[in-house]
Amino acid sequence: MKRIIKKFRIDKRIRVGYGSAFFILLISYLITLYINKQVLEQSRLIEHTNQVIHKLEDFLSLMKDADLGFRGFVINKDKSFLSPYYESKMKSGPLFYDLLTQIINSKTQRDLMQQAKKLMDKKYDLIQNAVDKFIASNYQLTDSMLYFEREGKANMESLAAIIKTMQDSERNLLAQRNTDLVSRSSLLNTVVIVSLIVALLLFVFGFITYVTENRGRRLADRRAEEYRYELEERIKQLDKVNKELLEMRRMEKFASTGRIARTIAHEVRNPLTNINLSVDQLRSETDAGEENRNVFYDMITRNSQRINMLITELLDSTKFIELKAEEVSVNDLLEDALQLAEDRLKLNDIKIVKRYSEDICNISVDKEKIKIAFLNIIVNAVEAMEPGKGVLTISTHEQNNKCMVDIEDNGCGMDSETLNKLFEPYYSNKTKGTGLGLTNTENIILSHKGEINVESEPGKGTRFIITFDFAR
Repeated sequence: MKRIIKKFRIDKRIRVGYGSAFFILLISYLITLYINKQVLEQSRLIEHTNQVIHKLEDFLSLMKDADLGFRGFVINKDKSFLSPYYESKMKSGPLFYDLLTQIINSKTQRDLMQQAKKLMDKKYDLIQNAVDKFIASNYQLTDSMLYFEREGKANMESLAAIIKTMQDSERNLLAQRNTDLVSRSSLLNTVVIVSLIVALLLFVFGFITYVTENRGRRLADRRAEEYRYELEERIKQLDKVNKELLEMRRMEKFASTGRIARTIAHEVRNPLTNINLSVDQLRSETDAGEENRNVFYDMITRNSQRINMLITELLDSTKFIELKAEEVSVNDLLEDALQLAEDRLKLNDIKIVKRYSEDICNISVDKEKIKIAFLNIIVNAVEAMEPGKGVLTISTHEQNNKCMVDIEDNGCGMDSETLNKLFEPYYSNKTKGTGLGLTNTENIILSHKGEINVESEPGKGTRFIITFDFAR
């Protein structure tokens, strides 16, 4: 508990104490309102159940009144005694539909009520037939009257049994609702008591915090001093690590620069050697014929152009280039790049899988340069796959309001070291590669303010992910 207290500033802890107390009282009030609503609803349901029970009793009483009126008519031979029968018959319909509305949520009760209605109608028919027979026989009791008496009694017993079943069901429901009412009332009392206890504890917490304010501040100052000392030590450690990282980066840069220098020296030395040999030959053969001199001149010119091309390629791969942007479909650009690589694809029997998004928006790019970038990636993918077994998958889609291009092969893949150096100038694992193709590709993508990322594992293929902004 003390550790938790120390995590807060003193004045903040006081606010937390009193604020929490107020918040808990507010929650308690809302819960109380909710439970009160439930209690009122439960009370309403209990009242409703009581009404149903009483109306079922009234329903049965109507039958008894009809039967009583008929008996008075038979005994006194006076039609005025049939008034209870007619009143019962008149009231039975509205009472039946009222009850049916009250028990609308219970299919079992509705079915029983329908049975009771049939028995009621049958009872009224029996009484009416008995009245008609009694009058027709000049108010004399006959065998048919006895038959009506037996049928009426059996009908009444069946009706009473159904009404009792319905009342028992409603009484069971009433008992359950009374139990729910008691439990909700108990819950309401528990919530109120618990919330008051918690609020009281929080008030006490705030008061104790206020009393111990000065001691808490001194402890906080001392802890702040300890943290400051630890922070200074951490800063020193981070500074040391940062220097080591800078040193590692310098070493990596030095190694990369050395590799580039060695590659350039190797590439330039060969044509320079040819030039020097040609010049020496010209000097030693001053009397050589015109044809021989032209051969040496051509050799000097060709190798000079080779050196100039190497330098141009290096400059083009490391500088941002001028763009002639136009709106174009990225799907069309990929199709053009595949057309340029068609001979390589057919020669190596590479299977092409296209997953283009048909409704993807256009991009604003220099389409010739982007085709070169796509072509470089496709050519690298073809060279990484085994002829006859290669599968090149190209897909386009939209993600985070960006145009995404995925170019994936199932070739030999790359290790982490190769991935880290993949875009460095003159870095290549190919025997005849210059190491400038992917460098130039990255330069083209970055010049368009795009992104290029590579995912690869040895033996599992390589995936290039290129991202462009949509044309505005």
